Amino acid sequence: MKTDNRRVLIIDDERPVLMTLEALLNRHGYRVDTAGTASQGVKLLKSNLPSLVLLDLQLPDAHGLEMLDRIKTELPDVQVIILTAHDSLHNAIESIKRGAFHFISKPYAPEELLSLVENALEKQFLLREAEKLREKTVQLEKRLEIAEARPTPIFQSKPMQEIQELIDTMGPSDANVLIVGESGVGKEVIANTIHARSRRAEQPMVKLNCAAFPQTMIEGELFGYVKGAFTGAMHDFPGMIAAADGGTLFLDEISDMPADLQTRFLRVLQEREYRPLGSTQTMKADFRAIASTNRSIPGALAENRLRSDLYYRLNTFQIEVPPLRKRKEDIPPLIGQFVREFAQRLGKPEPDVSPDAFQKLLDYAWPGNVRELQNAIEYGVVLAQQGVIGVKELPTEIQLPPALQHAELGGLPRKGVQTLDDLERQAILQALAESRGNKKKAAELLGIQRPTLYNKMKRYAIEL
Repeated sequence: MKTDNRRVLIIDDERPVLMTLEALLNRHGYRVDTAGTASQGVKLLKSNLPSLVLLDLQLPDAHGLEMLDRIKTELPDVQVIILTAHDSLHNAIESIKRGAFHFISKPYAPEELLSLVENALEKQFLLREAEKLREKTVQLEKRLEIAEARPTPIFQSKPMQEIQELIDTMGPSDANVLIVGESGVGKEVIANTIHARSRRAEQPMVKLNCAAFPQTMIEGELFGYVKGAFTGAMHDFPGMIAAADGGTLFLDEISDMPADLQTRFLRVLQEREYRPLGSTQTMKADFRAIASTNRSIPGALAENRLRSDLYYRLNTFQIEVPPLRKRKEDIPPLIGQFVREFAQRLGKPEPDVSPDAFQKLLDYAWPGNVRELQNAIEYGVVLAQQGVIGVKELPTEIQLPPALQHAELGGLPRKGVQTLDDLERQAILQALAESRGNKKKAAELLGIQRPTLYNKMKRYAIEL
């Protein structure tokens, strides 16, 4: 609720006083409203939102001090100068105690009154600015809390250092960005970093996961809609584009957006305006676009999952985030970051990671990338005994030998035509993975004797 810093409300039951004060203040550039009763004053107070009230104590329908209490309760930053012919020390003290800016008795000197008016309005302005500053401080603290709770990217490896350099260079611009990478590599974390280093960092970052909504709902979520636009639209909904005004719009898994909606979104990027569903009003679109996909770009384009015209519009800068298995240097600092994070959340001392467990974490292929590593460390911190995460405190798939880890993920990579030996070796690895390395159980799963399994493992050089 904003007040007009040059608007003054005079509440006085004497008509000559109202006319004289109104003329005086109008000549000095103030916008003046007048009321002869407390009830009229309340209506003008709510409708016109003045910054200052000149208030008489003797009103026909209320005492001025009661009116003062109401003003300070409903609009606490509005300043009040008590103006009355009934001068008394008690009234003066009581007025100041209840929040009046000043108390002046009739008759008054115009110069004195004008000086008080200026000082009161200056105080009101400073109070409003202080409130704005407090609101900004609260918002900043909330953003810092969110940022501290949110994973931060690790730029230890060479490919990640190159990404960091690119973000530092293009982050402050409004250029569109397309982030590409496997699921779990941290595409959203990279998007957060770009937003944080942009000139829009003080404004919201709004995120829409195109794979998380049915295709029939994405359009309404993105563009918004008005009441009655379709069955079930019971009220107006502004949409993600409106929510991102002045900030950043992050479209996760853009290749899962319906093709016709991609065309419409492309027009928004080109024309910087849009219409909510069911509306005839054109809205301005002011946001920076960041999109991501876990699909290969050539494949997405060939399958028409991603329209080429939208791709070229988004692809001002492309960031390809490598999988974790191709940036092993990032694993140790990520382990440290996640151990601290989950220990703080659980209120536990930070556990150490034993050398054997640390080696297991380094050797693992991480098909789920950083997200899988994060989950594994949470698992380990929860189960940590005596301040140490050992091998036994890691998820079972990480404890397996590397050969069995590949088998558990669906077998070894298939290249060309497989021979019977290839298929048999793969079946043995799969059985060993399912039995967690227990050869007796693996033999039972395969329907063979344990000595036969040993012989075949020796033949295929399978070592556990």
